[in-house]
Order: sequence, then C-alpha cells, then structure tokens
Amino acid sequence: MNGQNQQNSLTESNLDPAHAIIDEICSAGEPWVKQVKTGQTFRIVDLEGNQAVDTLFFNVHHALERYSAPDTIREQNRLYLTTGSKLYSNFNNVMLTIVADTCGRHDTLGGACAAESNTVRYSLDKYPMHSCRDNFLHALSHDPLCEQLGMSKRDLPSNINFFMNVPVTEGGRLEFVDGISAPGKYVEMRAEMDVMVLISNCPQLNNPCNAYNPTPIRLLIWD
Repeated sequence: MNGQNQQNSLTESNLDPAHAIIDEICSAGEPWVKQVKTGQTFRIVDLEGNQAVDTLFFNVHHALERYSAPDTIREQNRLYLTTGSKLYSNFNNVMLTIVADTCGRHDTLGGACAAESNTVRYSLDKYPMHSCRDNFLHALSHDPLCEQLGMSKRDLPSNINFFMNVPVTEGGRLEFVDGISAPGKYVEMRAEMDVMVLISNCPQLNNPCNAYNPTPIRLLIWD
C-alpha cells in the first residue's frame, strides 16, 4: 500500500470565489455544517496555515451512509488523499472526488481528538479541554440539518483530517507532526451525491497538528 512516500498531486482550481454561492469563515476550534448538492464544488481553505480540519460526510437523504476511511483506503490502495482521490462511503459508493489541491496530502488515519484520547496521550488534566469530538457532538445536537436526519453520537465514524500530517513509522505507529500546509492552501471536492458536511476546525493544543494555535478556515461552495 502506498504510504507516506506516495507522490503528492498539486492542482490549482480555476473557480472564482466571487462566484461562490456559499463563502463563510469557520472560527478557530468551532464546528460547521452545510449541505453540498450533487455536482457542486466544495473548497476548504487553510487561511493561516498548519490548521487541521477534521471532516465527515453523510448522505443527506440517508444518514446511515457516510464517509468510510477503510473503504476509501482499500479502493485506492493509498493512505493519503490528494487530487484525484475519491472519498468512498460505507456502502462503497463514491461520495466526493478531490478535483484540486494545493497542499498535496491529507490524513485518513489520525482520527478526531476527544477528551478520552487527550487524557491517554497527554495527561489526566487534559480531560476537560475542548476537542473535535465535542464539536461533532454539539453539531449533532444543535444543527437543524443533523436533527432533521435524526443523528446522534453513534453516527460518528472515523474522519478525514484535511491538511494534517500524520506519518506512519516503519513500526506501524502514527506520528502527529508539523503540518505541510501554509496560508491560503486549499483542497477542493466535487460532490458525487448530495452530502452533508460536518467539520470540526480542530481546537487541539497538545500536538503540532495546528502549530498549537488553532486558526480560522474559509469554506466555499459553487454550483
């Protein structure tokens, strides 16, 4: 399987932000939820660089179908995502295709930080710290689209970490290291089905996934 040595595929977009139908800022450490319809293009911009963007996708008509890391990795025989990568669901359907990417590599393995993982990885006093799982759970409880789909914490699978750098060691361990992104880098996807995007703009302060300094991101959607 292609791992950390696979080739990056840097591709710029020709889409103009002035023509986007959605152009929003997600503040540092906060959640964001939106629908992206079939054929629309969705862009995530790392505004200040080195930010980790934990992201989930769900079939907006059938929330039991959602992004699947195992299917995505297996179908393409690669651990990291970039231009041309297809994001598969747990029903083995293509949900989105990455059509532009100026960062070059995005993590599928690191998962989302949580109170429990912060405690295990770092120390007991980290338990109350805000986490991506907190963001996901807050959105599931308060966002109208999530409520409409009847979602709860059981609906949270493993997520993508856009812009995050998680090398796999020769011993098979994961390392959380400095990112390879920079201010203004972006990843852009075309929706192959109607999807709900659920983002946690990572609030992590214990490892260098966001330079110990969570920063805002920009989210755009085009018809």
